[in-house]
Amino acid sequence: MARIAGIDIPRNKHIVIALTYIYGIGKPTALKVLTGLGIDPARKTSDLTEEEVIKIREYVDSNFKVEGDLRRDVSQSIKRLIEINSYRGIRHKRNLPVRGQRTHTNARTRKGRKPSVGIKKKTTATVK
Repeated sequence: MARIAGIDIPRNKHIVIALTYIYGIGKPTALKVLTGLGIDPARKTSDLTEEEVIKIREYVDSNFKVEGDLRRDVSQSIKRLIEINSYRGIRHKRNLPVRGQRTHTNARTRKGRKPSVGIKKKTTATVK
């Protein structure tokens, strides 16, 4: 398995798709990396030579912020918004949608299960 940015990328997929397994690299960025290095995006990861893997690894490390660094920056940005009590920070703190989506009827993924209202537990009658 080729290891790039601390991630084992799958061997049986095309290299353009395999690079998207790295956090911070999507399909357009993966295409940019491969065309910049002159590697065919349709090749499988297992067909790459060790030199090509090293070239990809060095290119990604030098030109993009990926994996741990990117995750740390995103979490620090969210913490900063929460600390300064911005509107977006308050939405993050309350686990509500941040980017202006409707919440009256939707947003169940973000808000969680709907709270049950008016349902009481049945009490079982004890037999004497």
